[in-house]
Amino acid sequence: MVQDKRWGSRLFDGINAALLLLVSTVAVIPFLYIIAASFTAREELLQKTFVLFPTKFSLEGYRYIFSNDLIVRSIGVSIYITVLGTLLNLLFTSTMAYALARRDLDGRKPIMLLILFTMLFSGGMIPTYLVIRDMGMLNSLWSLMIPVLISPFNLIVLRSFFQSLPGELEEAAKIDGCKDLGILFKIVLPLSMPAMATFALFYSVTHWNSYFQAVLYINDSKLWPVQVWLRQIVIVAEGGFGDAQYNDTNTAPPAQIVKMAVIVASTLPILVVYPFLQKHFAKGALLGSVKG
Repeated sequence: MVQDKRWGSRLFDGINAALLLLVSTVAVIPFLYIIAASFTAREELLQKTFVLFPTKFSLEGYRYIFSNDLIVRSIGVSIYITVLGTLLNLLFTSTMAYALARRDLDGRKPIMLLILFTMLFSGGMIPTYLVIRDMGMLNSLWSLMIPVLISPFNLIVLRSFFQSLPGELEEAAKIDGCKDLGILFKIVLPLSMPAMATFALFYSVTHWNSYFQAVLYINDSKLWPVQVWLRQIVIVAEGGFGDAQYNDTNTAPPAQIVKMAVIVASTLPILVVYPFLQKHFAKGALLGSVKG
């Protein structure tokens, strides 16, 4: 019987490994194709429908999208939004989650019901635009950060994680004379680094991919994040009407090469950041969800 269980366990592990390998391959191959196509010469890419290992390398697509100073400025705008926006997200989410984790907070349940309400219903695009306009945030980078300061889902998960911390730590800190903010920043947050790193990744990816809000709220092209500019470049490469500053100074390579280079250029920064947070990612998400 023991021998049968071992063989059954090995068979189960083998099937799992094969399925995971198959799913990983299906997920990775399209991205490898995009990277390979972005470095492939136009002749080879136009002649073949699928290129995974290019024989003729070319940087034509990258030279085109980075040939304008505005794309460098837009990358700076995206980095500014991502760094500052993520720091503000973590500050406001952690302080509010800590307050809601306190069982002696008056009105905690009504506040949680209001937060849950925002997860089910939103004001919609036009009311949100009117609020942004009346607050004077049109054509301002604050319009990309203030409306998304706190994610309700992240707030609830982080609140559950704070509630799971031993209450004796807080009591000991109070005996030593520590105030509420001191407990939060000196005790609670250092113990919550895996969860904070996970939410930092969630928030930073959201800010880096900001596109629709920038199109709605920002008319000044100097304040556009990189995603909006890359979209403009793709439109020009496809023969559409993009920004005039790009139309006048550049001769577009084939649209397919530009698309591939744009995808790689827009996703590479986040892919570079991910390995530094990966060791906290699984642990942080698991702690916040299971203990909640």
